[in-house]
Amino acid sequence: MKYAFQIIVILSLLITASCQPASILEPGQTMQLAASAENKVDVTISLTRGEDGQFMLSATFTPQLLNMHLYSKEIPRNGVDGVGRPTLLELANDSTIKANGEVVENVASSQSSSFDSEGLLLYPAGPVTLSLPVLLPDGNEWVNDKVVVTYMACDDRGCRAPVQQKEIAIKIPGNGLFQQ
Repeated sequence: MKYAFQIIVILSLLITASCQPASILEPGQTMQLAASAENKVDVTISLTRGEDGQFMLSATFTPQLLNMHLYSKEIPRNGVDGVGRPTLLELANDSTIKANGEVVENVASSQSSSFDSEGLLLYPAGPVTLSLPVLLPDGNEWVNDKVVVTYMACDDRGCRAPVQQKEIAIKIPGNGLFQQ
């Protein structure tokens, strides 16, 4: 009888512990939210939770061809005299996500980039990630939302048509789904 009671207590503790909501994204982890491909560039949207609990929404732009580059986020939205388009990650106007800082890039365009023949800043050939610190929507549910991306990829053979203000649907977790 003594052992039966101990087993019941242990099982009760295990059941209680397993019913506690676990965080869906631990600090330091990243989850992919969406993917898209157009005009020889793969775009992956992800959410990362920093060690400090801050959330970063990121878009990684990966050219599908070697030696293909993207333009810096710093160039004008419509390029210069119609040439080039910036690489951008933006929230939709009606987004439930709120920006909590400025977009940062993993490649510093002022230091690691070069200029093309039109004098426009280029990122080095290869993938570029733009990240935006965000505040997630309130609530304990997953929310349908969208992000907006702009980019243009070029190589020594020419440029692909620009992708401008393309909406990518995402499903984002509400802030209440995370243990504090």
